[in-house]
Amino acid sequence: MFRRLSLSAAILAATGTAPAFAHLNPAEHGSFLAGFSHPFFGADHILVMVSVGLWAAQIAASGSRRALWIVPSAFVGTMAVGFLLAIAGVQLPFVEPAILASVIALGLLVAIAAKLPTAACAAIVGVFALFHGHAHGGELGSAGALQFGIGFMIATAVLHLAGIALGMGIARFSPYIARVLGAVTALLGLSLIFG
Repeated sequence: MFRRLSLSAAILAATGTAPAFAHLNPAEHGSFLAGFSHPFFGADHILVMVSVGLWAAQIAASGSRRALWIVPSAFVGTMAVGFLLAIAGVQLPFVEPAILASVIALGLLVAIAAKLPTAACAAIVGVFALFHGHAHGGELGSAGALQFGIGFMIATAVLHLAGIALGMGIARFSPYIARVLGAVTALLGLSLIFG
């Protein structure tokens, strides 16, 4: 158990201290591979996507198994809407602050193991996802948008699945481990604001 906790702590520390390479030069975007790799190179992306999976696992453990697919699907679907809005030139205010707020808020929701109805959880992650998708579309432009968008949606789903697997795995030992990971996520989100 200690080995698994150490590995989890090392992964979180590495993602929290890694430089934020998530926002690449838009001229380099436009391929499936660029879209797929994009979420894996930014602490904000990794922390939010894994937190969505952790929270879905917590909700499922409290009795709503549908949360395992509804909550991540709401994120990916609404993120696609935000992406399309940006490609269409529709502006959203406060995109970057909303993304940073999503890291802190989702970390806190996991830390307190918030037990809300699945539809409410889906709505919460959906609001944050809209801003994440808009940021991706806003920096990309229209060249290669479809391939890039498909790539980052698949990568996002992979990170959600990793969060679900992590959440379900550590729940076997203690439900408090996920809560600690949520608190660490919120603190890392704060460090992204002031870092």
